[in-house]
Amino acid sequence: MSSFFVSDLDFTLLRSDMSLSDFTKDIWNRASQKTKLSIATARSYTGVKELLKGLELKEPLILLDGVIIAKPDGKILHLASINKELGSAILEVAKKNLDIEPLIVALSSSGEEFLYPKNPNIYQQELLKTMKNRKRVFANDKLEAKENNLKIVFQANKEKAYALEKILKENFKDNIEIKLSKDPYINCYFITILNPLGDKAHALAKLEEIEGVDIKDTTAFGDSHNDLGMFEVAGVKVAVKNAIDELKQKADIVLPWSNDEDGVARYLKERLNL
Repeated sequence: MSSFFVSDLDFTLLRSDMSLSDFTKDIWNRASQKTKLSIATARSYTGVKELLKGLELKEPLILLDGVIIAKPDGKILHLASINKELGSAILEVAKKNLDIEPLIVALSSSGEEFLYPKNPNIYQQELLKTMKNRKRVFANDKLEAKENNLKIVFQANKEKAYALEKILKENFKDNIEIKLSKDPYINCYFITILNPLGDKAHALAKLEEIEGVDIKDTTAFGDSHNDLGMFEVAGVKVAVKNAIDELKQKADIVLPWSNDEDGVARYLKERLNL
């Protein structure tokens, strides 16, 4: 049975400046000739294409924290979205209780759409600066949920973020998955709302099924909270040196190298004798 290696992207495979070193590209591409390799990221297909230039991608990718599994050409194989009714209710509760509006990543017939309120808050403004060259980013006088909402993302300070998490849990219980995390690039907290089946754990299990791979043959690499789920469905769990302590405690292997030291590529080089 072929081994299967799945890596998180930000602060795991990518360096902290969001680049891939020539060493990582070379090792990845050589490894892709011998085994199955994939990426599991919170980023969208649009957001990831540019970052992964230079990598040979043959297997499907896990995108948006597990909401989408797509082929390298963007064709969707699996989708776990939030429907319009539920999405509308989430927006209403957040606006009514905390006067906060999100960024919505939705799927339309023409592809991904990034929807944001007409008057974005200071944190959303910072995020939007990084998206200025993207197509299909739209301001909305009246922000509304769509038929297929891939994720609903709020940005706030710590106090408001935890208050929103509490309110959403009280109102929607197990109907949604809530991911709360401090952003490494912007000084704020992200509250990401997903379909409960749209996380990395469910997506990796589905991808293993698609690829015909057993859990015991899967190696997962990660650095943060949203990689904990992947570790549940991987035979070998690998944390980079810069990973959070909680992930290191769950790992079978903690690498002596960080993401800025090409930790994933160094491991692949040794493991596959490249």
